[in-house]
Amino acid sequence: MKLLFAPDSFKGTLSAEEVCRIWEEEARAAMPGATCRALPVADGGEGMVRALYGALGGELVTVTARGPLGAPVAAQYARLPDGSAAIEMAAASGLPLLRPEERDPSKTSTFGTGELILDAVGRGARRIVLGLGGSATNDGGMGVGEALGVRYYDGAGSELPSCGGAAGRVARIDPSGIPQELLDVEFLIACDVDAPLCGERGASFVFGPQKGAGEEMVRALDAGLYNLGKRTEEACGKELICCPGMGAAGGMALPLAAFFKTEIKSGLEVVLDAQGFDALAEWADCIITGEGCTDSQSAMGKVVAGIGKRAKALHKPVAVLSGAVEEDAQALSAMGVTALFAAVHCARPLEWQLAHAKENLRFAARQLFSLMAALGKVSE
Repeated sequence: MKLLFAPDSFKGTLSAEEVCRIWEEEARAAMPGATCRALPVADGGEGMVRALYGALGGELVTVTARGPLGAPVAAQYARLPDGSAAIEMAAASGLPLLRPEERDPSKTSTFGTGELILDAVGRGARRIVLGLGGSATNDGGMGVGEALGVRYYDGAGSELPSCGGAAGRVARIDPSGIPQELLDVEFLIACDVDAPLCGERGASFVFGPQKGAGEEMVRALDAGLYNLGKRTEEACGKELICCPGMGAAGGMALPLAAFFKTEIKSGLEVVLDAQGFDALAEWADCIITGEGCTDSQSAMGKVVAGIGKRAKALHKPVAVLSGAVEEDAQALSAMGVTALFAAVHCARPLEWQLAHAKENLRFAARQLFSLMAALGKVSE
């Protein structure tokens, strides 16, 4: 049996590398003759830099940048062998950088991500692979725009702070302060969802609550992004609000798509192409993937759906083994996913499940691989 392990991280509990190790240990225990290949995967969120660095090599760089609320954080990105840089916005603007009581998308900013971009360009990068995902922000990219030279003004001509709560007050945007060297940089936006900027499927309604927004704030943030989007369209002459992916990471891509050389592409496709996934999938008898929680959002361009689609084209079975599986994840069966399994195996509170994520995953993996071993013996 040839097994390809290609999980995302189980956010907040286990890295993709840890998941691969657990699966390989349990697979070899159940099927001593199995050949296993580990391929830790990421979409545009946390883990993308490690995945690209692991596949391509290069150099990891650590920079002190502003966190989501302005406090300094140590953020890491990768300089790749071809001279480009791979940056995760989560490194400087991510939700895990805040305590639960600090989460407030009306106050958080992506400015620190802009600082990482400036550092990479200062070291010679002329192409930036920027992963969107895992953000604490809903500022429509005002922070990164400000860091790169864009200015936002209210109706009285006063410059506005770069945060989600200010988006609704933007009356004019001035991109004339962008340095020429930045205008020559190419941005590849690695995006894990296809949500538009605004509306019920947009940044605020879909992702705002997990960043700390209540119902009233969600509505205010959505209205703010709509205003910011209209002012941005006026400043650049492009239609952006309804573009797929513009709602990812709180609208992070908005100023980049407006004022810079920018291409938006599935973050997962960027990573899988760099890792040579298709060749490994051709080799495998079965592909195992997973994530922290598999639900309706998983079908919106995330790891398990993307792997399912590629595997389906290659006629390879895919098993999803995630921390939890919601009922609405059944849509993944049409995307190439053969079967869904959850590591949660007893009625305990969420806090207990998170604290015992490693043991839960090991137990579930043991059951899955024991079944595969038994089926293999039956078919012999």
